[in-house]
Amino acid sequence: MTVKVSARTVAGATVVALEGEINSTTSGGLQSQLLPLIGQGAVVLIDLTGISYISSAGLRTLLIVHRHAQQLAAEITLVGLSEEVSFVMSATGFLDFFKIAEDLAAELERAG
Repeated sequence: MTVKVSARTVAGATVVALEGEINSTTSGGLQSQLLPLIGQGAVVLIDLTGISYISSAGLRTLLIVHRHAQQLAAEITLVGLSEEVSFVMSATGFLDFFKIAEDLAAELERAG
């Protein structure tokens, strides 16, 4: 299985929609697709609505994305976390690293 990644620019923000499972098989490819989308001072919304599962390897990938964004003074917001993904991220303390939003449209309005 792979993670489907689609990116678009909306109101000055980069919206990256992910679909599938983020696990040890898919996390490396996902990381290589996400990092180039984060530019200096960018606003990036990562839409996780289509993500049904995230493993420890997926959490590591998100941490690498977070650190890369910090180096570039970019803002990362995770949008649309499922109950399971939210639980895993909360239990491991990963929610503290990211800004979290429930609704993509509302977050785009705020960013724009």
